[in-house]
Amino acid sequence: MATVTEQVGEVLLGSTEEPQLSHTTRVQFQKFAKREGDENDWYLDEESFIDAVAPESEDYHKIKRYQYGILFKVADRSRTGKVTMADWGVFQNLLAKPDAEYEVIFRFFDKNRTGYINFDDFYEEWRKHKGDDSLPFNWNSEWATLYIGSKDKRHTMTYPQFAQMLRGLQGERVRQAFLHFDKNKDGYIDPVDFQRIIRETAAHKLSDYLLDSLPTLCNISAGAKISYANVRAFQNMIQQMDMVELIIRNATNKSADGKITRTDFLNEAARISRFNLYTPMEADILFHFAGLDDPSGRLALRDFARVLDPSWQTAYSIGSNAVSDAGQKVFASSKSILQDILESIHHFALGSLAGAFGAFMVYPIDLVKTRMQNQRSAAVGQMLYKNSLDCARKVIKNEGFTGLYSGVLPQLVGVAPEKAIKLTVNDLVRGKFTDKSTGNIRLPMEVLAGGSAGACQVVFTNPLEIVKIRLQVQGEVAKTVEGTPKRSAMWIVRNLGLVGLYKGASACLLRDVPFSAIYFPTYSHLKKDYFGESRQKSLGVLQMLTAGAIAGMPAAYLTTPCDVIKTRLQVEARKGEAAYTGLRHAAARIWKEEGFRAFFKGGPARILRSSPQFGFTLAGYEVLQRALPMPGHADEDGPRGHVEPGVGLAEAKAPLPYLRSRNALKVILDLDENFGRPKLPQGTRFAGIPGFGGKSQQS
Repeated sequence: MATVTEQVGEVLLGSTEEPQLSHTTRVQFQKFAKREGDENDWYLDEESFIDAVAPESEDYHKIKRYQYGILFKVADRSRTGKVTMADWGVFQNLLAKPDAEYEVIFRFFDKNRTGYINFDDFYEEWRKHKGDDSLPFNWNSEWATLYIGSKDKRHTMTYPQFAQMLRGLQGERVRQAFLHFDKNKDGYIDPVDFQRIIRETAAHKLSDYLLDSLPTLCNISAGAKISYANVRAFQNMIQQMDMVELIIRNATNKSADGKITRTDFLNEAARISRFNLYTPMEADILFHFAGLDDPSGRLALRDFARVLDPSWQTAYSIGSNAVSDAGQKVFASSKSILQDILESIHHFALGSLAGAFGAFMVYPIDLVKTRMQNQRSAAVGQMLYKNSLDCARKVIKNEGFTGLYSGVLPQLVGVAPEKAIKLTVNDLVRGKFTDKSTGNIRLPMEVLAGGSAGACQVVFTNPLEIVKIRLQVQGEVAKTVEGTPKRSAMWIVRNLGLVGLYKGASACLLRDVPFSAIYFPTYSHLKKDYFGESRQKSLGVLQMLTAGAIAGMPAAYLTTPCDVIKTRLQVEARKGEAAYTGLRHAAARIWKEEGFRAFFKGGPARILRSSPQFGFTLAGYEVLQRALPMPGHADEDGPRGHVEPGVGLAEAKAPLPYLRSRNALKVILDLDENFGRPKLPQGTRFAGIPGFGGKSQQS
């Protein structure tokens, strides 16, 4: 309870009441807060503050997590290096304001909290954060004088004046930088100088693809240099990115094939824009950068995504960031680990369903293949089937249509772990031998990865394979041998025992190792070399289906001899038939009794089964991914989270305080890309902060 003196003071001088914390705000603070000794006062230091305002799950490729330390200086009202619960409440209340982005920056520079910004204080703070090798900026220019007065007539800036100055600052920085490089005053600069200007003024807003391609702007007109008109047109386009994207989406939706030309873009812009017209040069620049890999002039939304989506990364940057951000990954929260586990379970479930779907669709072909391979032609009367079609016809006639699905259940049960093991091991081994900087892997290592995947799957799939095969052939045995009982899968398992379940495992290895060693590299190279899959281009379902089917053909046919031997070893010998004792014995008897052609029995059926099976599996997986997305994950491609949505006018899903924090940093980085980075000793260059994206290195 306030004393009489305090009450009188409040009446005479007024009072300031701290904003009341909501339950959510209080919980968020306590989740990350610390305390020292026996004190009951909780606080956030800079590291824990960053954890509170910058979720680990977001994309920090453009604006690094450590740069959120700028906001800590705003929240730390007492400048003690600690944000108390009251400070946190004030900061959260500030972020709830509709113009929070600019007010946050205003308070950062308003050191004395007067409600005005003194130019000298502002300049000192700007100079302190400015990089030593940054492009020069003249605060005595005519543009700056209009906002802050001439050198001998400086005046303080109000909040609206300061915000408006920031709005036009980036354009003035670009203009002054152009003049800096235009030494002979002819209105042209070199492409590399243009690239440096844009990298220093807008790297936090543009995609890696666009930044790397900047020097090619000189090719939109004759000559090898870039004019100021080119620079202004480029800047106008990036300032209008949201509107440009809306125009592109409308135009591509109206196009029959989802692609548009420069004319389509300008026509749609005329329909949508009322106050802004795009010049021919601006349209040329947009289509130039979006169509670098497709000179046809007809571009789809995905082509424009490389320009419109700031989170788009090249393969090199992904590899280098994965290394530099290793420290950040180490400090990921348990929530992120749980999300990774749930995501793995989600992918496993979808892969299992897709694999089961693919296996079910081609199972009748697999049954025909098995019976053709098991048919021995040495003795009279053993030729039940003339060919694969005759086999299918007789199965339906003698056993009904359901006879084509004899033994399907073990196949469906076994295909889930088979696909999971095969894909996981292949990805794991490929990852070990892939060059992190380029994403390339040598062909022998690709073959090794595929072979390893095939070897590992045999451990689990051989028991299920032998049960499936015996169920597949028991229908024909029942028709040829009177009184033969029909066995269940469980009876076969109990009868074989653990050792029996691995009968023919050597032949299974001999089949699956080369199959995977052929299939995975072929599939990968078909996607990349023939269909043109890259970081910038993802394949459609039909393209992946075709690649999978084609890759399965040589893999299936060339390993047919191993599959024939495996089938003969795993099928129970009938009365009067000699049992095979091993791999070499089976191969020798087949060669002696039936000839070389017997090793390729069922080869066409095997191709007809394997190729569409991979196709159906991939197509089913794509459909399931779209129908059953991972809960809480954005639909867009590429590395981004809930704060920075991808291309497609997607709405950011994060709470407004997160969004406004990030937007405030985007504006303050317009002053200089080095804001938020600590000053380093001479001779070192900055590569991030350990735990937040890298470390300092000697230059």
